[in-house]
Amino acid sequence: MNDFFNEAFWEKAWKDHGDAILNKMNKAGIAPAKAFDHKAKTFNEQSFSEEGRKRTNRIINWLEGQGVRFENTSVLDIGAASGVFTVPFAERGANVTAVESSLPLVELLGENTAKFTENKVEIVPEPFEDIDVQAKGWRDAFYLVFVSMCPVIYSWENVENIIGCARDFCYISMPADSTEHSLFNEIAPLITGSTFKKKPTEMSYLLHLLYLKGYSYESLITRETKTMEISREAALQEIMNWLRSQGLPTDGQNLQTVTDYLDRTYPSGKVVVRQSGRYGKVLIRLKDQNMHIREDL
Repeated sequence: MNDFFNEAFWEKAWKDHGDAILNKMNKAGIAPAKAFDHKAKTFNEQSFSEEGRKRTNRIINWLEGQGVRFENTSVLDIGAASGVFTVPFAERGANVTAVESSLPLVELLGENTAKFTENKVEIVPEPFEDIDVQAKGWRDAFYLVFVSMCPVIYSWENVENIIGCARDFCYISMPADSTEHSLFNEIAPLITGSTFKKKPTEMSYLLHLLYLKGYSYESLITRETKTMEISREAALQEIMNWLRSQGLPTDGQNLQTVTDYLDRTYPSGKVVVRQSGRYGKVLIRLKDQNMHIREDL
């Protein structure tokens, strides 16, 4: 059988790829559930800035253009962060269950959703992958399951668990290739002697397996760029975490190299960071899927 059309082959390839990334992070001492802890405040400010709100509205407008509604619906927001989508979903009339594992982000999420009436937003402060969705009563329980740029997407098994919570729609977004990060581009030659090279990401596994398994879906890949200003201390931590994730040494020598570079290049203490890359959005139509299944029967 041609492996291009072999579901099991692609499921294993994605699982192996995801396991390799998780093992690499574990060896580097990076816990995915806490990866955002150190930049929760900055992330929250960016999310609710004018630029952040515009990005959020573009995505919600795209969903509404595909027939998704929010008034009097139930939404499961996985990887809700500080409420960048939870808040506008609730403002549009949805009842939102927000899953977030980073405790600093959970605290900000609580502050940002405190204005809503009781039961409008339920916060679940734990990793989605640790939740027994059957025991929770979440199987087929939500009109829309929404997952935006969340590291829970690292195997088809996880995707099936996510889709299993949705009745009508499931939205997943993730990078379509590795993000270009100005700081990493600046630092890489100093540490490795070569430029940082972009790598493909798991988006291709997701799209191919959705196709092979017969799902109905819309997908959109766009190129996006954002600029932000962070403190020199936050930049240092960001770079050291990146070095760990790449399997590069974070010893005293490299720490000094990075510190000297930041001191020399950004004497004001404010570091301007530019991120750009291609990002994919997928809206899976479960109602269409169920209709096709019934017709086949």
